[in-house]
Amino acid sequence: MNPNNPNVERVTRDVQDAARAKGIKLFVLKASTESEIETAFVTLVQLQAGALVVAADAFFASRREQLVGLASRDAIPAIYEWREFPAAGGLISYGPSLTAANRQQGIYVGKILKGAKPADLPVQQPTTFELVVNFKTAEALGLTVPPSILARADEVIE
Repeated sequence: MNPNNPNVERVTRDVQDAARAKGIKLFVLKASTESEIETAFVTLVQLQAGALVVAADAFFASRREQLVGLASRDAIPAIYEWREFPAAGGLISYGPSLTAANRQQGIYVGKILKGAKPADLPVQQPTTFELVVNFKTAEALGLTVPPSILARADEVIE
């Protein structure tokens, strides 16, 4: 998680609660610089982490190549929020479609340019979510992706 993200405390609490409910041991590592990302991966290896969940954050999106490369180097299965990560070689992503979000933003801009007041427009949440699996990465990690996941995937990268 990026400690500079204003949602970090709430998200940390939520994921820790979910992990406890499932009986999963969870370590929350924080990084807000390239070197801290490197250090976090050293820690992951020392902890013998079985997997990594990368929090949704603009900083992490800007460091996509670094995160995917380190996960590959250290053979750590990782899940991300956006499809761009598995497209860059990451294992899997599940999250809102950035294409759909950008389309909605364009619709709102059009409404504003036609005279709508921004304060009068309703707040909207994502409605389109994407599951993307990089099958090549799964094979490289020695993982078998369950057929049910492959069947549900919006895209399987081979």
